Amino acid sequence: MGEALSTKLPVRRNSTSKSGWDSTEHAFNIPLDILEEIFLNLPAHKVVCVCRLVCHHWKDVADNESLWRQRCRREGYNLHESSKVPSDWRFFYFMCKKRRNLIKNPRGEDEFKDWTIVRNGGDGWRVEKPIALHPNAEVQTNFVTSFRMCTKSQLIDLVEEGYSQAFMDEVQPHIKVSDWYAPRCNCEYNMSVKLLHSNKRIIEEFTPGTIHLPEQENHRWKQMIHVFKDYGPGVQYVYFEHGGKDSVFWAGWYGIRVTETSIELCPALDKQNY
Repeated sequence: MGEALSTKLPVRRNSTSKSGWDSTEHAFNIPLDILEEIFLNLPAHKVVCVCRLVCHHWKDVADNESLWRQRCRREGYNLHESSKVPSDWRFFYFMCKKRRNLIKNPRGEDEFKDWTIVRNGGDGWRVEKPIALHPNAEVQTNFVTSFRMCTKSQLIDLVEEGYSQAFMDEVQPHIKVSDWYAPRCNCEYNMSVKLLHSNKRIIEEFTPGTIHLPEQENHRWKQMIHVFKDYGPGVQYVYFEHGGKDSVFWAGWYGIRVTETSIELCPALDKQNY
């Protein structure tokens, strides 16, 4: 590992020389594979923000691709496809490590902050407490629709979220979409997700047909999942829209309920089944 790097680490002189480093005196003579092993057992952010600033030799080890390939291997961040190899393994590692839900305010805990109301029919959207327990006990709020069509959306800019265009084109991480929904009475549910180019051209789309749910299922939450794969280069935005209405035209909020929406970029193989 790191065979091209020097195995000797410089130390600061006691003298007041201009450079401050002595290339002939060394306090340590650590083999590079040992130094790399030490770095592999330190927190990754410490390696980047502390260790690589010590000296040029430590920086070379901290920047070595073999270090980050090995770190990915040890932590289970395996490629989806061997043909899609990242040119920057350190960036790949941190994108795996920082995997998160890119949907803001997915449960309505902040009312409608970060959502764009597209259609607000009937008595409009509302946030309420769930009338049926959600599989995730942390979910204590949901959005609910009315007797005319209600839809809302979010537009995610992947570059603003830290995913470079080069990374998206090169790795094409799987994009996992999940949405939970449940009826109040007889209801309709709709969802649409689009992968967009930087010019907002549609690259790929998932828009299943309208789902009709009977009132008898109002005690049970259902989950819609879709994973985008092999969508090609150019993706910068993800557009998400969902909603619905009740089918009996009752005044108030008896339409479809939605919550716990998520969109995740999965650069590595998912340890859980989709």
